[in-house]
Amino acid sequence: MLRYLLSFLFAMVSSWAAEPGGPAYADPQPQRYHLTKRASEVDSRAREHPEIDFVFKDSSGKIQDLEHAVVDTRVAPRGRLVIWLMGYGSPLFDRLGDYGLHAIQVHYANKWFGLIPAAVRDDGVSLGQMRLEAATGEDFTKLAAIPPPDGMMERALQWVRWLAREHPLGQWGQFLTADGQGLRWDKVIMSGSSHGATTATRFALHQKVDRVVAFCGPRDQLESWPGFKSATPAQRIFGFSHVLDSGWTGDHYPRSWGMLGLGQFGPVVDVDVTAAPFGNSRRLITRFDVKGDAKRAHSSVVPGSAAGKAANGDYFHEAVWRYLFTHPIDRVGEPEPAGR
Repeated sequence: MLRYLLSFLFAMVSSWAAEPGGPAYADPQPQRYHLTKRASEVDSRAREHPEIDFVFKDSSGKIQDLEHAVVDTRVAPRGRLVIWLMGYGSPLFDRLGDYGLHAIQVHYANKWFGLIPAAVRDDGVSLGQMRLEAATGEDFTKLAAIPPPDGMMERALQWVRWLAREHPLGQWGQFLTADGQGLRWDKVIMSGSSHGATTATRFALHQKVDRVVAFCGPRDQLESWPGFKSATPAQRIFGFSHVLDSGWTGDHYPRSWGMLGLGQFGPVVDVDVTAAPFGNSRRLITRFDVKGDAKRAHSSVVPGSAAGKAANGDYFHEAVWRYLFTHPIDRVGEPEPAGR
């Protein structure tokens, strides 16, 4: 427990000291704001794509296109926007607000993953192409036709523009270009878990961003794209996995981390035996007891019900999560020896 406390304190001090901030809030009642709006209401151009089971409501009438945003005006702003590419979870978003980050979750046309024929899915190129089309709304694959208003980039832009207009206290406008027609990608942290982590990373190779935080990912174990020249420097990519996750035991995440070049910035670090700042590495793992449950292991690295907790209810990995999102980019570990 003492190690976790020291790790947490070290991470807070080091990250607060080095990161740039955004404009100060002028909120007469500082608080954590959680804002929601349907994507189809944010942008009238948004469309359903039933051919990939991407709809605004499911068969029972449950809304599927609700988007989320969090900012905490009680905390000094860091001037960074996290775009989360999975379902909304308050344990994670609450922490992002605590770190002084703005965070949004967007609804975009991503329900294609299990619908690609196996022969095409495993051809080594189609998954990466589909991820780029879903992220950008540009024509990267013939397997789907996703227009810009239904891709992640435009959905995120429209959501931030709505937030800037409807919630000025949150200072969302700092993430828009001067003409309001694009996002300031240099201020964006792409993040997700599982296939969301994989799409976030694939997008970052295409579009330079401030940082990538990949939980239980990236995967795409047959694809060549992790070895492509990247628009986002490798030292800006951080990964965290449990060693019982099938993506780890199957050598999917290690393969991706290696192809991305993350070994230049430190060895694989076990966060359960090494305190923050974890050797300044970009490759973090945990071995905490999940009772041999690979499915729990897969989701255990994100704040939530599957994450590890001490007897008093405290999460094991508070310092890890803060590190992943706030560790200064210029602080890196020693390169891994050649041949490792």
